[in-house]
Amino acid sequence: MVFESFAAGQSFLLWSTFVVALILGAVVNKTNFCTMGAVSDMVNMGDLGRMRAWLLAIAVALIGVLALEPLGLVDLGAAFPPYRAGQLIWAENLLGGLMFGIGMTLASGCGNKTLIRIGGGNAKSVVVLAIIGVIAYFMVNPFPGTDQTLMSVLFYDWIRPLAVNVGPSQDLGTLLGGSDNAATVRLAVGALLAVALLYYVFRAREFRHGFDNILGGLVVGLAVVAAWYVSSNLQVSLDGESYSLRGYVQNWDFLADSGAGKPADSRPLSPQSFTFINPMGQSLGYTASGFDAGLLTFGVMALAGVIAGSLLWSLVTRSFRFEWFANGRDFLNHVVGAVLMGFGGVLGMGCTIGQGVTGISTLAVGSIITFGAIVLGSALTMKVQLYRMVYEGEAGFLAALVTGLVDLKLLPARLRRLEAV
Repeated sequence: MVFESFAAGQSFLLWSTFVVALILGAVVNKTNFCTMGAVSDMVNMGDLGRMRAWLLAIAVALIGVLALEPLGLVDLGAAFPPYRAGQLIWAENLLGGLMFGIGMTLASGCGNKTLIRIGGGNAKSVVVLAIIGVIAYFMVNPFPGTDQTLMSVLFYDWIRPLAVNVGPSQDLGTLLGGSDNAATVRLAVGALLAVALLYYVFRAREFRHGFDNILGGLVVGLAVVAAWYVSSNLQVSLDGESYSLRGYVQNWDFLADSGAGKPADSRPLSPQSFTFINPMGQSLGYTASGFDAGLLTFGVMALAGVIAGSLLWSLVTRSFRFEWFANGRDFLNHVVGAVLMGFGGVLGMGCTIGQGVTGISTLAVGSIITFGAIVLGSALTMKVQLYRMVYEGEAGFLAALVTGLVDLKLLPARLRRLEAV
C-alpha cells in the first residue's frame, strides 16, 4: 500500500485500525470472549470452552504470521513493542505476568475486557481504565520536571540486570536454528505448535458445536493478523523513493516541507498489532494534551474502536446496563487490580492479548513466559479467593495460598493446609 503523502498513509493506518477494532469489540462483546473468564471457567468449573477459544485465537494469529512473514508481508523484527528483541527480559516477563494475572482477577477482567465492559455500560471499568492509564503513562514517560519514570524509580536498577542477551533474536526459530536457519525452523516450530493447538481445541465435541467460542477465537486471531499486515505494509512514495511511515518520520526534516503534522514519536508507527495496556497510557497522554494530533496513535485508535464496537453491540441488542461498585470492598479490589495491571502490563510488555496472542504469534520466548505467568497469577488468585470465601475468614492467606499451589500441582500434596473444595 503506497501513498503519495505521509498524512494519507497515517490516516489509513489509524482508520483501518479503528475499523478492525470496532469489529473486534462487537464480536468480543457478542461472544463473551474473555481471557480471565477462560481461566475462571477452567479453575472453578473445569470448563475449557473459553480457554480453547483463547488458544484458537493464538493458533489463528500464528498461522497468519507463518503465512505472511516468509512472503515479506509482515516485519516482526521491527515490531513495536520489540517482541523479538535479543535482550530476554525474563524476570520482567515473569513478574509482570504474575502481577497482571492477579490484577485482572481482582478487577474483573483484562485490558481488553475492561474496554468491552465500558462499551456495555460498566462505569467501574472506567475507573480501572483511568488508573491503568496513569500508571502505564508514567511507567514510560517522566514525571513533570524530572527525567524519572515509575519504571526507573521502582524497577529498572534491580530487575533489568537480570535480563539475558540471547543473540540477535529471542524467537524460537532463531534460538533453535541459529540466524542462518531461523526462517525455516520458525516455520517448522510454528506449524507444529499451531497444529497442536488446533488439535487440542477442536478435539472437544462441545467446542466444535459452540458457535460463539469459535467465532470469538477466529475474530480475535484474524484481527491480530490484519493489524500486523496493515501496519507492516504502508509506504510513502516521494521522488521515486519509498519510505515506511516510521522511516519517513525519522527523516522528517529532510522529506517534509514543514513541521506540521509530525507525530511526537516514530515508534508507534512501526509494525504492530493489538495490545491494550501501553495504549491506555498513550490514550491518557493524547487526552491530557487536548487531543494533540501528534499523539494520535495505533493504540489510541484501537482502544476507541474496541469501546465503540462493544457499545454498538450493546445498543443493538439492548444489553447496555449501567453498573457501579457494589460496596467499598468491590471498589478496593478494582483499584488494587488496576494498579497491578498497570505495572504488570508494562513490565511484562503486554496483556492477555498483547502478549498472549500478538506476542506469541511472533514465537517470542518472552511472550510465552508472560502468557504462562498471567494464567498462573490469575488461577492462583482465584484459588486463594475460593478458599478464603469457603472458610469464611477462618483460613489465613498463607494457608489458602499453599493449598492453592497444591491444587495447581505446583507443591506436593503433603503440604496441603485446607481440605479441597
